[in-house]
Amino acid sequence: MKTCLVIPCYNESKRIDTAAFTRATSGRPIDLLFVDDGSTDNTYALLSACAAAHPDHVRILRLEENSGKAEAIRAGVCSAADTYDLIGFWDADLAVPLSELPGMIAHFTRHPGLRCLIASRVKLMGYDITRKWYRHYIGRAFATAASIYLNLPVYDTQCGAKLFTAAAAKTVFAQPFITSWIFDVELLMRLKRTLPGDYESYIHEYPVLHWKEVGGSKVKLQHYFIAIADFFKLIIDALTHRKKP
Repeated sequence: MKTCLVIPCYNESKRIDTAAFTRATSGRPIDLLFVDDGSTDNTYALLSACAAAHPDHVRILRLEENSGKAEAIRAGVCSAADTYDLIGFWDADLAVPLSELPGMIAHFTRHPGLRCLIASRVKLMGYDITRKWYRHYIGRAFATAASIYLNLPVYDTQCGAKLFTAAAAKTVFAQPFITSWIFDVELLMRLKRTLPGDYESYIHEYPVLHWKEVGGSKVKLQHYFIAIADFFKLIIDALTHRKKP
């Protein structure tokens, strides 16, 4: 399946490994679309060199001002060509290694009605999931709240690797997001609104074998409070939609 992978980048020059991206996708029907979200370091120079070396499957979209991860991904999805079967996004730090990508793509082949596949960090025996304990428990509390809000048995809304059919991606990314730090939850909410019915038949989770927290994360303590505020924005938005005839 022809796939476009959107990689949002903001001041990632010290963390991004462009060679790892190109090695994992070269010779496969997978295009890389790096979105430079107004970086102030030499991220754009690194991405430009990568695109110049691999013009067949690497493209760059440069945003003049930093707009945040949600809008950077949205810009990338909206600029992707209409020739793809799948469009997704992947965190630049490769906390989820690209070795997981072929299995995720194959999952769509096995499930023809699928619209969205979410990478999920489930600590099972034999799985290498490495993250700080406090982030794990904060994440579990948030995921539980999100699951109740969405009325979906979702385990992990926030993992930075997700794939969509191209049609679903173009639909759910069409409008700007009202949230910033929990736009993943907003994405699932949009899917439920646009594709009513048996949600679990077209939204699946995919437990990844490997996930490793990478140093230098831009997520700070204050961002958790922003996420809580964003969550209330979604609740208000949902109530507003219910009131509409």
